[in-house]
Amino acid sequence: MATRTRRSQRRTEALSRERIVKAAVELLDASGESGLTFRVLTERLETGPGAIYWHVANKDELLAAATDAVVAGAVATGATGITGAGEPSQEPEDGIRDVALRLFDATEAHPWLAAQLATQLSRNPGGTVAPRILEGIGRHVRALGVPQDGWFTTASALMHYILGAAGQNVANTESARALGPEADRGDFLGTVSAAWKRLDPDDYPFTRAVAEQARTHDDREQFLAGVDLLLTGINAGHPRTA
Repeated sequence: MATRTRRSQRRTEALSRERIVKAAVELLDASGESGLTFRVLTERLETGPGAIYWHVANKDELLAAATDAVVAGAVATGATGITGAGEPSQEPEDGIRDVALRLFDATEAHPWLAAQLATQLSRNPGGTVAPRILEGIGRHVRALGVPQDGWFTTASALMHYILGAAGQNVANTESARALGPEADRGDFLGTVSAAWKRLDPDDYPFTRAVAEQARTHDDREQFLAGVDLLLTGINAGHPRTA
């Protein structure tokens, strides 16, 4: 009995929380949230459910941990122009663009992430996800010379734009897939553009005018253009002194 207990304990120790979360991310990437079950997870890790529950209490905790792991990789110190001492190692505008693109790319690489980010930020703002993102953006905001009483508003505005635009991009991709197995982004945008061009010219003159731009736009370029618009406003409101 003692030997069996020691073996069980060694298996539990070998099955770290990090391994469980890594496997969960892989399952989420492959099958989405519905594909992440403890049964499938135990099969993938070749263990029993008890060993997993030793590290993770339930699916909600596992989803939160998976989201946090992906976000941590996206806004890691050093990867986003922050030194080990916590200070920016590049121009703050470039640092903000870097954080923004890393989060944008993360939502593209992990289609489930956008929905989980919304869930974590609304249901669990005291968890680790919101502070990670806020810190990744906020250190660069501070370096921009924004007064301290404007740090939260400025960083929050950037965070809401970045996550909102990234989430909409994922939703558009999913909508394009819904058109059929042979459809792609171009087909989806072409359908949207054609619908806009058919709108009443008196009621929708602007939307008709930009219909062709919508069809041919580049998602990443549009995303960064939005970041730059915000940065232009921030710098205009809080010009840095030499």
